[in-house]
Amino acid sequence: MANSRAAKREFNPISLSFLDVMSCGFGAVVLIFLILDHSTSVRNQVDNPDLAAEINLLNEEISDGEQNLVRVRNTISDVDFQMVEAQGLARSIQQEIDNFLEELAQLENSTLAKEESVEQLKADIQNLEEELERLRGAQDSFTGNFIRPYVGDGNRQYLTGLILGGSRILVLVDTSASMLDNTIVNIIRRRNMSEDTKINSPKWVGVRKIVDWLTTQLPPPSQYQIYTFNEDVQPLVPGTLGSWLEVADEAQLNEAVNNLNATVPANGTNMERVFQAVAAMNPLPDNIYLITDGLPTLGSMDSGFFNRRDDDGNQNTVSGREREAIFRTALGELPSGIPVNVVLAPLEGDPMAASLYWKLAVSTGGSFLSPSRDWP
Repeated sequence: MANSRAAKREFNPISLSFLDVMSCGFGAVVLIFLILDHSTSVRNQVDNPDLAAEINLLNEEISDGEQNLVRVRNTISDVDFQMVEAQGLARSIQQEIDNFLEELAQLENSTLAKEESVEQLKADIQNLEEELERLRGAQDSFTGNFIRPYVGDGNRQYLTGLILGGSRILVLVDTSASMLDNTIVNIIRRRNMSEDTKINSPKWVGVRKIVDWLTTQLPPPSQYQIYTFNEDVQPLVPGTLGSWLEVADEAQLNEAVNNLNATVPANGTNMERVFQAVAAMNPLPDNIYLITDGLPTLGSMDSGFFNRRDDDGNQNTVSGREREAIFRTALGELPSGIPVNVVLAPLEGDPMAASLYWKLAVSTGGSFLSPSRDWP
């Protein structure tokens, strides 16, 4: 009995059922299938870089699209806000238009009163214009600073420091050959050209404009005289040497300016003679305006520089020191107590001219001006 129970407890593999074996085998096959399928998909993702790059590009485009969508939504919001503002502004403008229409209706109701007011205003304006013309006429009669008009480029007015005052005004204009140009070489060239070319030399044209401007500033109650000088001294109005002319005589003043425009610069500069002519005037001038471009080159016979020429008749060269000596000698002929206002045009090779003429202006109580090319 005991032996039979022990025999029943012994394990016998053959005793396993067929169903248990098939279940285990099927589970193993399924497990292997799942493992093999998963490993294949992972390998495809790693082994296909082109597909991965395309996926990344699509992801970036999706991200950009989402950002652009946000911007579009923001833009739509801004447009909506601006539309609301525009609508509000339109309502405000319409309200102003309505107010103007109401005011216009009120004005139309008082047309007669407005017309009377306009007529009164026109009459007041006419009275004021007549008063202004009367005051301008009175100013011209008392000041008279514009007997001759002068309008430069752009109607310019420059601050110069030159004040044309006094009862007797003398203008001295250098007409020597150096007035043809600023450089020695061009002076020699132009000296041998035609008279028309000489008259139209830019430097000489500028000097004539300066004289023209000065004549427009002469006060009518005063008298004037204009002398030109090179080797000799000549008045611009023939036959008036030593005489004073009336500024109020516009025709005579125009004659003087026209004669200067026809003058051709030539020869050297004798300033001693022009100062002697100043001393011979009776009564003496109380204001002198000297327009020149450098120190004199000629002096008296005693100084040894009067008309000094070589055998061919050409003017000899005068050194800088000699010109300074001639100038100082000439100053001895100038009457004292007369302000000398100097307008110095540029000239090459005469460095001491500016210093000496400035000292002359300061010592006599006058002014010194070295104008720009486009003055006045």
